[in-house]
Amino acid sequence: MSIAKTYSPADVEAKWYQRWQEKGFFHAKPNPRKPAYSVVIPPPNVTGVLHMGHMLNNTIQDVLVRRARMQGKEACWVPGTDHASIATEAKVVALLQEKGISKKDLTREEFLTHAWDWKEKYGGIILEQLKKLGASCDWDRTRFTMEPELTEAVLRVFVDLYRKGQIYRGVRMVNWDPKGGTALSDEEVIPKDTMAKMYHLKYEVVGAEGQALTVATSRPETIMADVAVAVNPNDPRYTHLHGAKVRIPLLGREIPVILDEYVSIDFGTGALKVTPAHDLNDYELGLKHNLPVIDILNNDGTLNEKAVLYVGQDRFAARRNVVKDLEEAGLLDKVEEYASVLQTSERTGAVIEPRLSLQWFCKMDHMAKKALEVVENDEIKLHPPKFKNMYRSWMENVRDWCISRQLWWGQRIPAYYLPDGSFVVALDTEEALKLAREQSGNQNLQASDLRQDEDVLDTWFSSWLWPISVFDGFKDPDNADINYFYPTDDLVTAPEILFFWVARMIMAGLEYRKEVPFRNVYLTGIVRDDQGRKMSKQLGNSPDPLDLIAQYGADGVRTGMLFSSPAGNDLLFDIKLVEQGRNFTNKLWNAFRLTQGWEVDAALPFANQKAVEWFGAKLHTTLVELDEHFEKFRMSDALMTVYKLVWDDFCSVYLEMVKPAYQAPIDAETLRRTTAYLETLLKLLHPFMPFITEEIWHELAERTDKDYLCIAAWPKPQPEAGATELLARMSQALDIVAGIRNIRNQKGLGPNKPLTLAAKTDDTQLLQDYDGILRKLGALEVINVVDTAPAAAVGFVSGGAEFFVPLEGQIDLGAEKERLTKELEYAQGFRESVLKKLANEKFVQNAKPDLVERERQKLADAEAKIAALEQSLAAL
Repeated sequence: MSIAKTYSPADVEAKWYQRWQEKGFFHAKPNPRKPAYSVVIPPPNVTGVLHMGHMLNNTIQDVLVRRARMQGKEACWVPGTDHASIATEAKVVALLQEKGISKKDLTREEFLTHAWDWKEKYGGIILEQLKKLGASCDWDRTRFTMEPELTEAVLRVFVDLYRKGQIYRGVRMVNWDPKGGTALSDEEVIPKDTMAKMYHLKYEVVGAEGQALTVATSRPETIMADVAVAVNPNDPRYTHLHGAKVRIPLLGREIPVILDEYVSIDFGTGALKVTPAHDLNDYELGLKHNLPVIDILNNDGTLNEKAVLYVGQDRFAARRNVVKDLEEAGLLDKVEEYASVLQTSERTGAVIEPRLSLQWFCKMDHMAKKALEVVENDEIKLHPPKFKNMYRSWMENVRDWCISRQLWWGQRIPAYYLPDGSFVVALDTEEALKLAREQSGNQNLQASDLRQDEDVLDTWFSSWLWPISVFDGFKDPDNADINYFYPTDDLVTAPEILFFWVARMIMAGLEYRKEVPFRNVYLTGIVRDDQGRKMSKQLGNSPDPLDLIAQYGADGVRTGMLFSSPAGNDLLFDIKLVEQGRNFTNKLWNAFRLTQGWEVDAALPFANQKAVEWFGAKLHTTLVELDEHFEKFRMSDALMTVYKLVWDDFCSVYLEMVKPAYQAPIDAETLRRTTAYLETLLKLLHPFMPFITEEIWHELAERTDKDYLCIAAWPKPQPEAGATELLARMSQALDIVAGIRNIRNQKGLGPNKPLTLAAKTDDTQLLQDYDGILRKLGALEVINVVDTAPAAAVGFVSGGAEFFVPLEGQIDLGAEKERLTKELEYAQGFRESVLKKLANEKFVQNAKPDLVERERQKLADAEAKIAALEQSLAAL
């Protein structure tokens, strides 16, 4: 048959992916005759496109799912996307602005029409891109967190938890994103190290002309919201100010000096401006001293009328102007720089404002205790287990979850307000009206009298239900899918969402199914560049995954990503890894072409029994090792185990052992066993490299519609009798071959130049049993057993025996002696220079210990080289 000289991924990948889908291999349904295996995708944002983190995460998921499918399990990988409230709304707002449309000029319904249009046009991009990677998702099961069934599940859970007293509404200090115009949970706030400025301001003391109290603040734009200045009652510097009042700089409003031991005497000036509306600690202080609250910020971070000054200015513009005016008024004492941490929005990057706000909250403490317990007792295993400590720390210090967002895109909170300001919580307007009439006693209330809450729920409030809702477990808690596929088996995700997605899914699973949602959590690392920086579009250090696939093939990219990605550790991405992946596909293709190019002579005896039996034993031990790697989620190790088996053992050793001489035929049994081995290797490689393996699988033989590699049986270890002895003996033979090849390299002898091997050994059985292999791999003409070393020979030791390669007639002995003599003289001179340096007491006493140690190592290396050169000269 005609086989292409080089492997072309572009000609193969689309073809096989289409066929897999047409055959329905990825679709799963409850099957009592097979064990279930299910995985739910961490739903990427509907705004997203494929990036390197997705590549790593989804490659790992696909490896697990494909292997499970080959193990005979009903493998179900549920795909889908997350509606991503903040990110999607920002995208739609930006798109509308390009068209000259402002969100504030639209009704909610009009805006949502634009949002759904955007989702339909762009929302499926990332899922289509995953197909290019080879992801074997059950696309018939694709879900979206805002589709009707999943939205209903979210609303049911909200109503249920509210009626259980787990959800409440109240005024609390929240993280406010001025750019997104919404509250955020603590987990959506990203701290960033920065250098900030501390401004020392003068607050004039009322009734004491010329006296001022100096207060340090990093946010001078908030002084107009000050309601007091606090000092420690034990601070002797401010005893004279007890009961006094001071004036806010520039504004002139009088505020009291209050006493509280909360204020640190030795931090800053020892005087603290109290701004309850814009600082959590100040808020607590304000409650304690019954202080008023003045909120001077609008939702977008501009100053409102309560500020009096700088109204309408952005907070940072106001800061610059406040500082300028303070300086001109002589009210700025000094400015200092200090290391600080800036709290920023995960989605918009805006600097967070602490802000008092009326929001909806979900109590976490009760659910968190149960969710911690199932991880502590390994009912859910984290891989690697080091993340248990991080998980425990979060769960033992959990805070109530702010679940409301001031957006339009998302699941609208099912709370309905009556004309008197009270509210009811219900699944729909009809139920709300019934409850409102009961609560108010007013039977004349109409639906039009009720106003639904304007806010939507935090996106995570839908995705924490994902393992249940994708199987319609809320719509029908006893349906066939949820009973068969839940709990799911493995979750592959990133450590940064261990708490606000993984932990919350565990809470939801225990609350609504009374069992864990998955059994294993594999935590990937972050994909970083070779400088250790996180890959991002902003830094310009992240390649486009689709460009990589186009250049190197999906199989090359998949293996490249996995070559150095141990669980929980960051992956330092290097394009050379992907090149190595592509080279591996080429190696496999060439091995396939080589075996298919052999002519068979049925009359030939089975001449390669030792080699064939050895690789069978090697295959068995590797399968045992491979299955253990999978069991312990050592994905990178699993790939490297197969890689070494294929590249080193099969291609570099086994095929060299059995391949016939140029244009000579091969015996039928060797070819049969070799082809069988190749098929087994294709099965082991398929989860990692699905495209090339399926292509070769079909090229090897005529296959039926039911005989695809995608659904072929995963190989099981099959121990052969005497395998341990066989492996040990072949290892000895290959070590001898390595010694011969090393001499060839050292002496510049060609790989095929016939040589003689003289063996001084008692183990003549090894030479007899492996004579053919030694001759072929070592390119040996003669193998002799000797009592003494032959003249003009170079030797090596292997397994306690001595082996010699006579060089007379192979090289110019005179020239070789001259070369070795020069090398010896140079090495002896180098040794003398090192000895002199080490004999210098001043050097030894004054030099750094590691420098002295390096010199001693140089001496040891020189002496070893001298000994080797002297031995080689003696042999000549």
